[in-house]
Amino acid sequence: MGREKPKAKVPRAPSTKPKGQAEEEEEQLYDKDFANLSLEQRIGVVLKRRRLEANLTLADLSAGADLSSAMLSRIENGMATASLDALERLAAAVGIGLGDLFKETEAKQASAQLVKRDEQMEVVRVGTKYGHTYRLLAYDRGPTKLFEPFFIQMDKKSETYPRFSHPGTEFIYMLQGRMEYRFGDKTYLVEPGDAFTFSGDVVHGPEKLLDEKIRFLAIIFYHPE
Repeated sequence: MGREKPKAKVPRAPSTKPKGQAEEEEEQLYDKDFANLSLEQRIGVVLKRRRLEANLTLADLSAGADLSSAMLSRIENGMATASLDALERLAAAVGIGLGDLFKETEAKQASAQLVKRDEQMEVVRVGTKYGHTYRLLAYDRGPTKLFEPFFIQMDKKSETYPRFSHPGTEFIYMLQGRMEYRFGDKTYLVEPGDAFTFSGDVVHGPEKLLDEKIRFLAIIFYHPE
């Protein structure tokens, strides 16, 4: 039912059991990054984690999936490749679909981005011609734009305020000043410390500034197709 692979070091799923010396020594073998494991090893990690979360023993899961405990142990440790039929039975036995199992095995690389103050780009948007300043706080590197975070400043010198409409969801967090903000046919008073979330495809924008200086964060989250 499977082919043998050289024994690999794979991460252990978390356990609430007290660790003895033997368990601590064994845990040291499971220190390899998930993204660097083979597909068979990642499948084993996910199945083991799901089994433990469901409080199932090897015997419980092997019985539920119609596999031997020895074969299940080899699959969990990345030492054997299970057939699609066996994986489907194992996934069902731990309460997930086969598609969900493969989704959880995707090796996603972690990333981080620090944009220093002097590297933050001022961008031109609809409100720029009205004296509003937009500073872009992060830059998407992937092929799909997921979100856009802005630091926005405006003042009462502008008598006219733009209206916006765009895909996705927008989130505003007020830092300084008060303003009346229009969303469709409603107007909301937004004050320092307030958080305002709304659908971007409804026409929206500042209606009236109640203080001289207005500063807020605006983050647009795009919905992948």
